[in-house]
Amino acid sequence: MLTSHALILKFRHDPRFSFTKVRIWYVDRGAPEDCSQADGDRIILDAYYLKISSADGEKYIPYHRVRRIFYAGVPVWERKIRPKK
Repeated sequence: MLTSHALILKFRHDPRFSFTKVRIWYVDRGAPEDCSQADGDRIILDAYYLKISSADGEKYIPYHRVRRIFYAGVPVWERKIRPKK
């Protein structure tokens, strides 16, 4: 199984996919339920984080905060949350 970073890179660079069809859910502290989402047309990729643009400016989201990835409305990846012991 691909990591979230590898899958996002595949969607961005593989000509079989359109990055505008990607939607990423990520941990966003302070947002409702500490979760936000962004579509591919608002995302710029970096080696260590996603740069997400909005009307309020830009947010830098490390890849380890990615929780779910959808492509064309279909879930294709989800981080499994381990229960605390």
